[in-house]
Amino acid sequence: MTPIAVTIAGSDSGGGAGIQADLKTFSALGVYGASVIAALTAQNTLTVTAVHDVPPDFVHAQMDAVYSDLRVGATKIGMLSNPGVIEAVAAGLDAWKTGPVVLDPVMVTTSGAKLLADDAVAVLTRELFPRALLVTPNLHEAARLLDEPVAKGRAAVERQADALLALGANGVLLKGGHGDEPVAADFLAAGSLRRWFEAPRIATENTHGTGCTLSSAIAAGLAKGLDLAASVAAAKAYLQAAIAASDRLRIGSGHGPVHHFHAIWSP
Repeated sequence: MTPIAVTIAGSDSGGGAGIQADLKTFSALGVYGASVIAALTAQNTLTVTAVHDVPPDFVHAQMDAVYSDLRVGATKIGMLSNPGVIEAVAAGLDAWKTGPVVLDPVMVTTSGAKLLADDAVAVLTRELFPRALLVTPNLHEAARLLDEPVAKGRAAVERQADALLALGANGVLLKGGHGDEPVAADFLAAGSLRRWFEAPRIATENTHGTGCTLSSAIAAGLAKGLDLAASVAAAKAYLQAAIAASDRLRIGSGHGPVHHFHAIWSP
């Protein structure tokens, strides 16, 4: 059986993040990717200039079309910019067999553009945290979700992960790529599982789409039947290699993308 994963997220017209990054990641990891587009962005490596929300009923229609036909092994959720779309996605998750859900609470782009409305934060937490196997915020997203300062130090990261679990999440991967440690350290908390995942920091500005890529790589692992810890470990290794190869690409004049197909072709 061909492993299948679905991404429910926003479109990045520049190709480095969002739906485009998710589908590239699925394909690179041997998983067939389908998509539900929840928003359109006018975006490049420098900035986001406009966002067009997809009507909630059309988001639900896309979910009906995809899940009614495909045997989906996992679902990744990314940018959902407003409460109506979040509620439509929650209803769709309840209506269909979606496989385990990985929720990446996308709030701000690498360039600093805001992607999640303030009035949507509480709705996202209430409607989607309990429906997801794993929530994957970075340090800044976790701070906004909790209305707290950004965590400094591993003890604070672990405490915030537990606080996110208390909000209803079944599992949390708190990503430390934006932290100040000499390594990129992510903390996984799910049930009795507590584990740090570390990787060397790589000096590059080509980090556009790293969060989308990691969460979709985790979903790809789940779709292939890996358990949660193994999916996170494999996704971390894949992202690390994609970042290391990113400087081979010459894409745009801002924060370029990672090289999703580093194992397949090189410019």
